[in-house]
Amino acid sequence: MIAYGQSETGPVRRINEDCFVSAEDLRLFIVADGMGGHAAGEVAARIAVESIEKFIRRSHDTEDFSWPYGVDATLSYDANRLKTAVCLANRRINRLAENHDDYLGMGTTVVCALVTNGHLIVAHVGDSRLYLSAGNDLVQLTQDDSWAATVFGSNGDSNGSRTRHVLTNVLGVRPDTQVHLLEREIAGNETLLLCSDGLHGSVSHEKLRDIVASTQELPALAQSLISTALEQGSRDNITALVARCSPEPV
Repeated sequence: MIAYGQSETGPVRRINEDCFVSAEDLRLFIVADGMGGHAAGEVAARIAVESIEKFIRRSHDTEDFSWPYGVDATLSYDANRLKTAVCLANRRINRLAENHDDYLGMGTTVVCALVTNGHLIVAHVGDSRLYLSAGNDLVQLTQDDSWAATVFGSNGDSNGSRTRHVLTNVLGVRPDTQVHLLEREIAGNETLLLCSDGLHGSVSHEKLRDIVASTQELPALAQSLISTALEQGSRDNITALVARCSPEPV
């Protein structure tokens, strides 16, 4: 499995509050988009990706660790790992905000993909998205935690309404948060796109599909996504993390 990520500060932003991790050895990929004044959004996003990666790495190939949020019997072992990792990140961000006035109210969106044993496990909070491309098709697997998505449907198409940016669920603002999880089998020839709303909020689904389905190498593909968002007038920070799946070794 190979992956490449790129993040760029938006034209009206002084600080890039997006953060991402591509841990190919774990087959773990994360994008977070922070929010909050005094650079607090940047802190929240960084804490989220670091906390999630740390727990997934610590729990990799071992059962010698605790389950502070219990185990959901309806989820697979690895889905429980990913859910626990996101919940731990939420708690860490929330506690830091409570203890530092400059960080009060900070939070972040997050979308994570963990590929293991022929399965794709996705966890997300907020409006950062994960798309799956197979052939010439592009499927949005996550649904935004936003006012617009609640009213207008899964892609939050509110015809440019300002409510598109009103989030109903983020990581770190409350002691507990709702983590959305999904799990599906993959064949091993898919492409994953994880991105912040600086990308999907400016580039149409059809244009994303065409770019991701191209035969470009991953660095060029990520750059093409970023450039297209800027050309379409994106004013936010833009992050695109692209991973191409391959069959796991037997």
